[in-house]
Amino acid sequence: MFCSQTVEYKGVAMLERKKIFYWIIPMLLIVFLGNAVYATEQQETSKVKQSSALKEQFYLEDVVKIYVPSTYNVDQPIDNTPYVNKSLEEFSRMFGGATAIDGTGSWLSDDNQLVKEKVTIVYSYAEDLDKKKINQVVAYAKSLKEEMKQSSVSLEVNGKMYFIE
Repeated sequence: MFCSQTVEYKGVAMLERKKIFYWIIPMLLIVFLGNAVYATEQQETSKVKQSSALKEQFYLEDVVKIYVPSTYNVDQPIDNTPYVNKSLEEFSRMFGGATAIDGTGSWLSDDNQLVKEKVTIVYSYAEDLDKKKINQVVAYAKSLKEEMKQSSVSLEVNGKMYFIE
């Protein structure tokens, strides 16, 4: 009796290990293939840069954007020109230059209504976007938020959106 229970237990344990093995193999394949595809895309991008007229050209990879609202105290419409000009000046000081573009942002309110707002996006490309410069940008975003009496100000760094509160 004891021997048959031991064999049965070992069989169950072996079956459990096989189940785990069947999950691990596909996961490893997905990770491996994903990395291979990413590496191939990076090589192709690199080859395009090396073989094109852009080969020897200077470029900047990092981009920082701040979304300047057109409201004061969350919902009072204002002319945001002074805040845009200040943002252009600050970003130019930090990164050597800046650009501003107008847009329209929207979101759903608590009562599921579409709220639209004019917004100006001030952005700069950066040569060396280090921790010190990120901290300067965040400090500026916090000061803009306070000055404009906003609940938060949107800051985008290399395609990732942050809500500075």
